Amino acid sequence: MAADQCEDVYRDPSTDSHSSGLMARIRKFNPKEVFTWQLARTLAMGQGLAGLICGTAITSQYLASSFHVNTPMMQSFLHYTLLCLTYTTMLLCRTGDGNILQILRKRWWKYLLLGLVDVEANYAVVKAYQYTTLTSVQLLDCFVIPVLMLLSWWVLKAHYRPVHYVAVCICLLGVGAMVGADLLAGRDQGSTSNILLGDGLVLISASLYAVSNVCQEYTVKNLSRVEFLGMVGLFGTIISTIQMVILERKEIAIIQWSWQIVLLFAAYALCMYTLYSCMPIVVKLSSATSVNLSLLTADLFSLFCGIFLFQYTFSGLYLVSLVIILIGFITFNAVPTPTDHTDPATASFPVCEEAYYSYPVAYQNDIIKQEVAVRITTEGEEGGGAEEKRKKKRTPGIFNEDVGHSTKM
Repeated sequence: MAADQCEDVYRDPSTDSHSSGLMARIRKFNPKEVFTWQLARTLAMGQGLAGLICGTAITSQYLASSFHVNTPMMQSFLHYTLLCLTYTTMLLCRTGDGNILQILRKRWWKYLLLGLVDVEANYAVVKAYQYTTLTSVQLLDCFVIPVLMLLSWWVLKAHYRPVHYVAVCICLLGVGAMVGADLLAGRDQGSTSNILLGDGLVLISASLYAVSNVCQEYTVKNLSRVEFLGMVGLFGTIISTIQMVILERKEIAIIQWSWQIVLLFAAYALCMYTLYSCMPIVVKLSSATSVNLSLLTADLFSLFCGIFLFQYTFSGLYLVSLVIILIGFITFNAVPTPTDHTDPATASFPVCEEAYYSYPVAYQNDIIKQEVAVRITTEGEEGGGAEEKRKKKRTPGIFNEDVGHSTKM
C-alpha cells in the first residue's frame, strides 16, 4: 500500500497532461475537416496524372517490343515541341513583363538549366532499363520522394509534421508490396549487363526529377503556369534536338515507318503533353511531394493494363499495394504543409488563392465570415452611427486585422 502511494506521489504530471491532451484531440476530430472536396479533387487529379504516365509506359512498351524502336530522345522531342508550339507562342503574344523577351532577359539562364535538368531526368530513367532490372528501377525511383521533401524544406520552407513522414513510409510500403508481387509473378525483367550503372542512372534521374518538381512548384505558385511550360518547352526542344541528333540519328534512320508506329509516337507525345500541361495545376492545388506520392500508382496501372495487353500474371498483392499507396496519399494530404516560398516581389492573386485553399473547409469559412464583416464595415464608413452597429457584427478571429488584404471571397 505504501509503495502504491509513493508511486502516485512521484508520478510525472506531464504524462497525465499529455494523455489528456491526446484524448481531447481525438474527441475533437471531425472527419469532414479532413475528407473534403479539395482532398477528393486532388486525389482524382493525381490519379489522372498516373493514368497518363501509364499511357506513356504502354506506348513505349509497344514501340520497343513489337517494332524494336528505342528512341527516348525523339519521343521527348515530340512533346517538348508541342509545349513550345502552345505555351511559348502564348508568351510571344503577351505584353509587358510577361512577354517572352522580358522573361529571357531576366531569367534565361535559370530556365536553360531547368530545361536541361528536365530533359536529362527523362533520358536517364529510360536509359537505366538497358542496364538494370525492373525491380531496381521501381525501388530506386522512389528516391525522388525523400530528395523532394528535403529540397522543399530547404528551398520552399515547407513545414512537415510527423504525420507526413508516416504517410510517406506508408506509400513506400505499398511500393514494396508491388515489387514483391512482381518478384512472385516472375516479372523481374530487364538487363543485368551493368547493374551498378543502371542503379546510378535511376538515382540520378530521381534527383533531377526532384529538382525539376521543386522549381515547378515555386514557379507556378509565384509566377505563372504558362511561363513555366513555355520556357521548359522552348529549352527542352532545343536541348532534346541537339541530343537526339548526336545520340539517336542512326536509330531513327533505320525505323521502318508504318501507321502503327506513327500512331504510337503520337499517343506518347499527347500523353506527355497532357501530363506536363496538367501537372502544374495539381501542384498548385497541393504540392510537388503530394503529386509524386500519387504518381506511385502509375506502375500499378501499367501492370493492370499489362495483364490484358501483355499477358502479365495477376497477383492480389497489386490490389493491396494500390490500397496502401492511396491510404498514404490521403494521410499526407489530410494535414496541410504550409510553405514560405512566396516571393514578395512576384506575389500575386494565384499565390493568395493557393494559400487560401491549403486550409481545411472550416478554417476557410472563418476567413469568409471575417471578410464579409470587413466589407460590411467598409461600406458603412459614411453611415455614422450605422457604422458602429455593423462593427459589432464582425466575427472575432486571429486574422481580424489582416483579412482585408486577402483576395479570395
